[in-house]
Amino acid sequence: MAEQPNEQTSYSELNNSTPSDGNSNAASAIENAKNTFAQNAQATMNSIQNSQTVQNIRDGPAAEKARQEATQTKNEFSNLASSRQTPNTQTATGQNLTHYHSFFYNLLSWENPRATAISYALIVVSIFTTRYIPLARYGLKLTWMVLGIMAAAEIAGKTVMDQGLSSKLRPKKYFVIPRETLESMMEDATELVNFFVIEFQRVVFAENVNVTVAAFFASLLTYYLVKVTPAWGMALLFTTVIYFAPLAYITNKEVIDEHLNNAGKIVNQQTQQVRDLASQQTSRAMETSSSMMKQYGARAQEALGQAKQAAVDKGVVTQETADKVAGKTESTVKGENFPEAPKTEPTGPDTVQAEHATPEAMPAQ
Repeated sequence: MAEQPNEQTSYSELNNSTPSDGNSNAASAIENAKNTFAQNAQATMNSIQNSQTVQNIRDGPAAEKARQEATQTKNEFSNLASSRQTPNTQTATGQNLTHYHSFFYNLLSWENPRATAISYALIVVSIFTTRYIPLARYGLKLTWMVLGIMAAAEIAGKTVMDQGLSSKLRPKKYFVIPRETLESMMEDATELVNFFVIEFQRVVFAENVNVTVAAFFASLLTYYLVKVTPAWGMALLFTTVIYFAPLAYITNKEVIDEHLNNAGKIVNQQTQQVRDLASQQTSRAMETSSSMMKQYGARAQEALGQAKQAAVDKGVVTQETADKVAGKTESTVKGENFPEAPKTEPTGPDTVQAEHATPEAMPAQ
């Protein structure tokens, strides 16, 4: 009975040391399990990599071809990125073009076919993704799920461990976009916007007539297609045309150029025929008008002569005065210059008769 206090004391010490020993044992067990799992996983990966099958696949012709294609694709994307340089060509107004002119020319001319094909495939996939997958709804769903999980983890952590779990995941510094990056992005966006603005004006003001005509037919076709074709279909159609029309031209350049030259010759011939016909019609019209003017002039002269003769017969003027007037009229008609306009107001008929009634004409009455 006297030994009971000592036993209680020893048991109490054992009980006090038990939780810490259990926690350390559990932690060490978890650590050992993690190390064992990592070692087993590493050993498994090494055995897989060192296996004969994997080595045959890795060193085989298919793998070599895949590596070559990957290298060439990487190089083409590098060439495409480095092509963004301001070209030496200027607009009709003397303005410099943007570096996106060189970029899109390099992209759509299929100088880097892998990069161009991949960009086309990405655009097509994005069109179908936007058409058949409700991205906005999924984005909102992901947003409320992430926010709910983070809020629940923070509240549960503070309730159980007096420290939120979301707070532990918080970085030491929040991510910010550097000023240099923003300025570079704004400059690049400005160049892209100016590319479309400049090209639109060049098309509208017919800097290249062929491009303006093609844009006219494209807009006319779009006007009718938009009534029966959905937006995603129009986007897919125009993306395909923009990418593959240059490829078709490059592939069949000689044939297309020959047909274009023939069409140009035909147009020039028709234009020349129209010009010749217009020249002939103009010449005929001039001849007709000249002959009519001569006829009307002869009739006017005849009428004037008859009027003079009537005036002489009536004794209004003498024959000598009529001859003088006739001479002046003929010289005026035959001359190159017209007579000067009268500077005084015209007088009435009585004044005219009084002026022409000379003393020589009085005895004739």
